[in-house]
Amino acid sequence: MRYQAFDSIQRGEFHQGVSRDAYRMFGAHPVWQDEECWHFTVWAPNAQAVSLTGEFCFWDYEKYPMSKQFDGTWEIRLPDSLFTPDADPVTYGYEGAAEKLRAYKYAVKGADGQWRLKSDPFAFSCELRPNTASLLVDLDGYEWQDAGWMEDRTRWQPYSSPINIYEMHLGSWRRGENGRMLSYGEIADQLIPYIEEMGYTHVELLPVMEHPLDMSWGYQVTGYYAATARHGKPRELMGFIDRMHRAGIGVILDWVPAHFPRDEIGLRRFDGTPCFEHEDPRRAEMPQWGTMMFDYGRGEVCSFMLSNACFWLEQFHADGLRCDAVSSMLYHDFAREGSYLPNRHGGRENLEAIDFLRRLNQIVYRDFPGVMMIAEESSAYPLVTRPVDMGGLGFGFKWNMGWMNDMLAYSKLDPIYRRWHHEKLTFSLFYAFNENFILPFSHDEVVHGKKSMLDKLPGDLWQKFAGLRALYGYTMAHPGKKLLFMGGEFGHFTEWNYDGQLDWFLMVYERHPDLCRCVRALNHFYLETPAFYQIEDSWDGFKWLTVDDSERSLVVFLRADRQGRSVICMTNFTTAFYPQFRFGLPGPGTVTEIFNTDLKEYGGSNQYNAEPLRPQEELCNGLPWSVQVCVPPMATVYFRFEPDSKKKPAKEKTAKAAVGVSSGSKES
Repeated sequence: MRYQAFDSIQRGEFHQGVSRDAYRMFGAHPVWQDEECWHFTVWAPNAQAVSLTGEFCFWDYEKYPMSKQFDGTWEIRLPDSLFTPDADPVTYGYEGAAEKLRAYKYAVKGADGQWRLKSDPFAFSCELRPNTASLLVDLDGYEWQDAGWMEDRTRWQPYSSPINIYEMHLGSWRRGENGRMLSYGEIADQLIPYIEEMGYTHVELLPVMEHPLDMSWGYQVTGYYAATARHGKPRELMGFIDRMHRAGIGVILDWVPAHFPRDEIGLRRFDGTPCFEHEDPRRAEMPQWGTMMFDYGRGEVCSFMLSNACFWLEQFHADGLRCDAVSSMLYHDFAREGSYLPNRHGGRENLEAIDFLRRLNQIVYRDFPGVMMIAEESSAYPLVTRPVDMGGLGFGFKWNMGWMNDMLAYSKLDPIYRRWHHEKLTFSLFYAFNENFILPFSHDEVVHGKKSMLDKLPGDLWQKFAGLRALYGYTMAHPGKKLLFMGGEFGHFTEWNYDGQLDWFLMVYERHPDLCRCVRALNHFYLETPAFYQIEDSWDGFKWLTVDDSERSLVVFLRADRQGRSVICMTNFTTAFYPQFRFGLPGPGTVTEIFNTDLKEYGGSNQYNAEPLRPQEELCNGLPWSVQVCVPPMATVYFRFEPDSKKKPAKEKTAKAAVGVSSGSKES
């Protein structure tokens, strides 16, 4: 990416907090000045001196001093030949010199007179950990081949489209020989056919921005503009996303706009004073995570992060950003137990961060039509996914953390106790249409002693697998887009371990392949069933048919698409089998079973409704018509409901009202 010099307007925009492409001016960029050179720019307003240093000058802190500009930025331009081993093959003739000589840092003499080595905040590439230097790289030159995908994305309507996300950590999905981390290309080779077979629409990657500590999973970022070197070079990540797009798969990146680590080479006290964090530790420090919070009261911080979001969407063609820890941005007292600095009105809301999020979402949706801005927001902050001009934050989607917490708490209960917690199944519909929700079973729920999705469930192995199939079936039909963390699709039994690959060997044992087959079928059923995704924002697409049967821990509801085509979802959250169960319907028609998690091919007991069923004009749960079905144990069943176009005379209707229930064995 060639250097773009500041003009007065761009310089002002950076300091005012509205620059969306500051990365074109800051950092290291190639530029021609009689010969090929590199131009370096860094913001360090209170530094006494700043120099460029690295292997190319044997880490001399003062050999290449930078010039300070009037607004606190520092600049220097050096010839490219300085950073190549060919310049002095005798001195630099060692293995790895070609990359080592392109490594650099800023030596910053702070306001306190102390020298500190800092990585470039705008670096496009970094050394592989444990090394921490920035690397010279030109991002130009990659030839994208996803023009069709990008064009179609501008016309895509996400709110009425199927979205089923496979959340994954690149470092632990699969590993190579001897535990070697795979390259971006190697992951794509294996991931693309897997995602196509499983029927997911998107993958969501835990942060791929450079981070020093594997244990942070990428959530403590030191290189906000650098693709992690664990899997290859920046252009290799471009190639990964390009290939996903050509296969029809979207790519969402986890993005960390709330906080950054305390590492000496990072943003903390960048010039010896707080630059990216607040000067008051009551706002600057996040004790819960041991990190520093961004100070969105500073225009330069706003521009740094606004540009960063646009960078990943523009330069890497990401299809969305899932914004981590939004609640910690919205409230000054988040995880601070009363010791916090209130806002200018004496309240707890972080007014500057709220303004930033609104500006961010407005600019992203203006400049990148079809992308998704997703908030991981765990509080009851209102209007997260409503437009800014309506008083909202402007996100496209929000993780439904309340639904997730309720469902997991309910699922952990022994079935005999679930009857007393039935509200956990039904409460979500009181607010399901207040926001544009994604239903997440994420990485956070399978770590730190929370157990895997499979092991959370009570009972023996049959009950665990049956309960998980039922839960997934219920989730697929519930209003909201879907997200599942890797391993959950085949019943990973142990908690997720970032330091190794998933236990794929389980797929040679019984039950795990059956579960995976069920999830695959559910995913494809979802894609092919508009009733499950077209109307997510109102009661027009949802109707309770059985809502209060707490004794059976059973719910039945109807989902409808814009053409009025309906699918009924029935979930039995206990191991009881009901050969005959009646639920209400809004009118006469035909009820036909079309999916059942209890089938033999999925590892179930194979109880099913063999023939289409005709409702009777019999009042049930306040509805004038009703139908009698068989209810498999610990299972979710879908029925197609085809209303009669014209009500038949009562005598004829009664004559054709045979129930037709079967509990026989259906061969797979």
